[in-house]
Amino acid sequence: MIDNLRSFLDSKVAQYNRPQFIENDPVSIPHLFTRKQDIEIMGFWAATLAWGQRVTIINKCKELISLMDGAPYDFIMNHKEADLKTLLKFKHRTFNDIDTLYFISFFRHHYDRYSSLEDAFIPDKTVVLSDSKESNRRVQLALDHFRSYFFSLPDHPHRTMKHVSAPSQKSTCKRLNMFLRWMVRQDDCGVDFGIWNKIKPSELVMPCDLHVDRVSRKLGLITRKQTDWQTAVELTERLREFDPADPVKYDFALFGLGIEERWGSSTILQDLF
Repeated sequence: MIDNLRSFLDSKVAQYNRPQFIENDPVSIPHLFTRKQDIEIMGFWAATLAWGQRVTIINKCKELISLMDGAPYDFIMNHKEADLKTLLKFKHRTFNDIDTLYFISFFRHHYDRYSSLEDAFIPDKTVVLSDSKESNRRVQLALDHFRSYFFSLPDHPHRTMKHVSAPSQKSTCKRLNMFLRWMVRQDDCGVDFGIWNKIKPSELVMPCDLHVDRVSRKLGLITRKQTDWQTAVELTERLREFDPADPVKYDFALFGLGIEERWGSSTILQDLF
């Protein structure tokens, strides 16, 4: 049974982890750039805005890029106060101009001190962890640290805090885990970037959204009743049984089954089990 499920999911990873997947997915936004900082900035922004229709998400990200003159990192680091007026018109669902301006303030603050956004996810004290369950703990610490650091500027708007989650809030942190997947995973398939190396692919936690959650429950990969951080950890632990070095590659399979194939047929379950 386990071998059948692994083989089935591996085949779906192969089907969706390829360049043809990029065009209709928010990951297409950071793929518009080659400069590392632009990839990081727009990857983070695309992940943050990733709720609703994917077409709308992609279009809103492209609008944001246009408002920053097509060069996000350069705009963030070199803009004058008057240049920010054009961003007052930007809005996506509950993300508005106040949030946009704070994101720009944070990025400028961070890149004044570091060359990569990766450093924002690394706690000041390195924690030595070993087994797979402790690997989950490493990412939990990284995400909790990032949220604290992200809102460390004295003028941060309280309303913006809802857009950046953390495990300490019991959130699945779907958007942040997806962003980490894009930045950290390394393969030759051309979707994920693999430009960070301080977090290992084996330590990543699954981005657990509605589609992934639904399909995973149908496959018996999740038993926890609620959907929260521990649910994402449970799912990741199950997927580590299939590939300890790269468990979140199965995001391609589970998300693809959920949104591309709108999967819910019992026929496939009968074939597997």
